[in-house]
Amino acid sequence: MTASTAEVLLDVQQASRSFGGLKALSEVSLHINRGELIGLIGPNGAGKTTLFNLLTGVYPPSSGSIILNNESVGGMKPFRINRKGAARTFQNIRLFTAMTVLDNVKIAFHQHAKHSMFTSMLRLPKHFSGEGEITQKAMDILKIFNLADQFDELAGNMSYGNQRRLEIARALAAGPKLLLLDEPAAGMNPNETRDLMNLIAWIREEFDLTILLIEHDMSLVMGVCDRIYVLDRGMLIADGSPLEIRNNPKVIEAYLGQEA
Repeated sequence: MTASTAEVLLDVQQASRSFGGLKALSEVSLHINRGELIGLIGPNGAGKTTLFNLLTGVYPPSSGSIILNNESVGGMKPFRINRKGAARTFQNIRLFTAMTVLDNVKIAFHQHAKHSMFTSMLRLPKHFSGEGEITQKAMDILKIFNLADQFDELAGNMSYGNQRRLEIARALAAGPKLLLLDEPAAGMNPNETRDLMNLIAWIREEFDLTILLIEHDMSLVMGVCDRIYVLDRGMLIADGSPLEIRNNPKVIEAYLGQEA
């Protein structure tokens, strides 16, 4: 499937980002078709998280364009890009640890709430019906991730693996078209990683999602991704199928050195 034969959801053209005299990304171009599951890999410091930060509004691009669902989002604030349909998780988990598991998910639903702040302040009937609907939707998401029995626990008291699952659940609650996962398997054991791989493949189909995945665990990337982009020192050095990437000399050199 190519950009010319499929509907492109995300189109990045020559995106660059500099921090003072350091060029963290240099003219990176990529596209993601609607419904694809794409991997983004590269050695430490390659620029992967910087690219995620451009796509989600943490940083504006120094140059280049970012088009999401046929709309330019380069330089938009993160909350606006989220409302345009892009949600993300983080390499370092960013949950509201002092809030319950349920409330962490409800927060994501509130941006689409039908009741207003005015109705909530006055405790009007629309507030209670709206809150009830959000609570039910949040519980439905938690059931999918096998977290419903922990709905009233503080997020900070959960196991590391379940915190990862909760962060993905919260991202899904925002109703994204594009889900960006930043090293979701970090810190997981092999069994947890295998379960996560199955979960990612399942939610892609169940929620009709397009997914961009940063991950160091090659078994996960090679096992679930349709295509893979490879960054090294801020530049795109390869893209292709998992088999093509596995056998690409530039990729092997970037990870293992020229002699290897």
